[in-house]
Amino acid sequence: MKYFVEFVVSSLVQYAEEVDVQETETEGTVSYKIRLNPADIGRVIGKKGRTIGAIRNLLNSASKSGKRIVVEVMDEAGA
Repeated sequence: MKYFVEFVVSSLVQYAEEVDVQETETEGTVSYKIRLNPADIGRVIGKKGRTIGAIRNLLNSASKSGKRIVVEVMDEAGA
């Protein structure tokens, strides 16, 4: 699933080579932290969060594990 997130995000951004996705799995949750060029953060989030919301919907639809999916876009400070 990590490669799917990388593919979708890389397709949206201008600096695709700087996209880094980290996957963390706990008991009931799978978390994806996306780090990218600061100039591309707006492209991934989209107007009113619609793009990142669509990415979250895609992941939840494609997930077969039944676990909760969390997607975060990290800024330069890491938060």
